[in-house]
Amino acid sequence: MSDVVFTADFASTRQWVAGRSWAYPDGGPVNPDDGKLDHLVTDPAYSRTGRFRATRRPDGDWDAGLLTTEDSAEGFMVRTGDVLETRVRLPTVVGAWPAVWTWRDGGQEIDVFEYHPDNPDLLELSNHVRNTHRYYRNSAVRPGAWVDLTVEFGAQRVVWWVNGIRAFDDRRGVGRSWHAYLIVNLSVCAGRYHPPPPPEAREMDFEVARLTVRRPRIGRPLPAVEEYETGLLD
Repeated sequence: MSDVVFTADFASTRQWVAGRSWAYPDGGPVNPDDGKLDHLVTDPAYSRTGRFRATRRPDGDWDAGLLTTEDSAEGFMVRTGDVLETRVRLPTVVGAWPAVWTWRDGGQEIDVFEYHPDNPDLLELSNHVRNTHRYYRNSAVRPGAWVDLTVEFGAQRVVWWVNGIRAFDDRRGVGRSWHAYLIVNLSVCAGRYHPPPPPEAREMDFEVARLTVRRPRIGRPLPAVEEYETGLLD
């Protein structure tokens, strides 16, 4: 048995902070060293409807939408044992770099997914906590497609499901004390890892129709966040 402990309401300013993240240098708004053309903005039209947008700026960067639970009033964090479920519509414009991921204190990153339309049938599924990943290919993954993703954040294994198919079991997990904030954003490639947008492109987007997190109700209780942060657990 499990309980839903988080249902994303992207319009909520208590759940989500827009346009800044400590995953970016100094909280943003830019991150060129990571091969990104993003210029994060707080404009609700770029993220608050669940449609994450990016538009070209005169300086060559792109105004882009990002939401994070870090520094929000509610400060929600995913924990070991949680199960995240989301439904996303993939972008179509080359150079788009959408992601749902986790972050805390310079790391703790699990990528629910990353996607690049120049690899049209491929999702990137990554556990950066324990340095493992899979490039998952499937004909149902394509530009503009809706994709259902489920990720089980286990202590000894993180498991990804794509459209109901068990896509990746990393057999490494995140450890018992892992916890991290959520980030949803649309980055724009600068050309370092993937092609940048074509010169004629002026706008791109992807959409998150839903995002929920369930937490186990039975079995050994998960430690409180306070126990992690006071060093009572390793």
